[in-house]
Amino acid sequence: MQCPSRFGAAHVAWVSRQARPCQERLPAGSIGVMADSSKRTAKLAREIGDFARRHGGSAEGQIAYVGQTGARIALVGADGTWGDLMAPSMETARQATERAGITVHESFAGEMAEKVRTGPYEWSRMAGIQLGGSTEARPAKRPAGA
Repeated sequence: MQCPSRFGAAHVAWVSRQARPCQERLPAGSIGVMADSSKRTAKLAREIGDFARRHGGSAEGQIAYVGQTGARIALVGADGTWGDLMAPSMETARQATERAGITVHESFAGEMAEKVRTGPYEWSRMAGIQLGGSTEARPAKRPAGA
């Protein structure tokens, strides 16, 4: 049976009776979208809490809009470890950080950025880009008369 092309109560009921969800996107505010959003918010909040517990017991964050992809939640743990998570929307990101109980900053600069501790891996990646990277990645130089 094909998925109905029009949205509405009948569409939501049709989707809920199927073994697999309809591939069409439900409109914002529909029952299916709200349920998915609530589950995603809860999962993000758990992941933020787990990150905080693993990295010194607390974390701080910053939310950045990244277009249709959603929002990026950058996290910095109390021990200086950093990471990020993606949320499907700014609202979902805000709700997840609020539920997790972390401090959210307007920007990644300043106080939050000072807490970030980078290790050898990050420094080699950053320096490799600015300094020309690994010599293995560069093509061999030709001798001056060839």
